[in-house]
Amino acid sequence: MHRTQDADVTTWRKSSYSNGDQGNCVEVRDDRPGIVPVRDSKEPSVGQLLIGVTSWTALTDALQG
Repeated sequence: MHRTQDADVTTWRKSSYSNGDQGNCVEVRDDRPGIVPVRDSKEPSVGQLLIGVTSWTALTDALQG
């Protein structure tokens, strides 16, 4: 996992688990092969975490299980 500042303009999508009340949400991007950029929707300027696809899949599978 690597943390970086979000310097480029890209399309982020909010987690499908967000409930729409502006609560704690994460946003992800799908434009980096092999990496899933993740950021806090309330604090996007703080930066992003870059998570490998294998780790991201394991995390989302565990959360769904």
